[in-house]
Amino acid sequence: MDAVLAVFSAAQVVAQQAVAGGITGSINVVGYGLAAIGPGIGIGLVAGNAVQAMARQPEAAGMVRTTMFLGIAFTEALALIGFVLFFLG
Repeated sequence: MDAVLAVFSAAQVVAQQAVAGGITGSINVVGYGLAAIGPGIGIGLVAGNAVQAMARQPEAAGMVRTTMFLGIAFTEALALIGFVLFFLG
């Protein structure tokens, strides 16, 4: 949790410097880098909980695996949307 707060505080400092004119160049790179953190954490949580569920109930592994892949696909879609916005911005 402390790492997430540190990232948010760093993003706030970068945003304040960008508004003040202290940063030149493309701020899109920083935005996409910060946007990629969320899906990365999400995929880790989905995969970790799926492995835990399969370990607890091996007979439901097929259904859990299918649901895991759907969750990973939806989470990865958020990263792809951020990637597209990176090029549009």
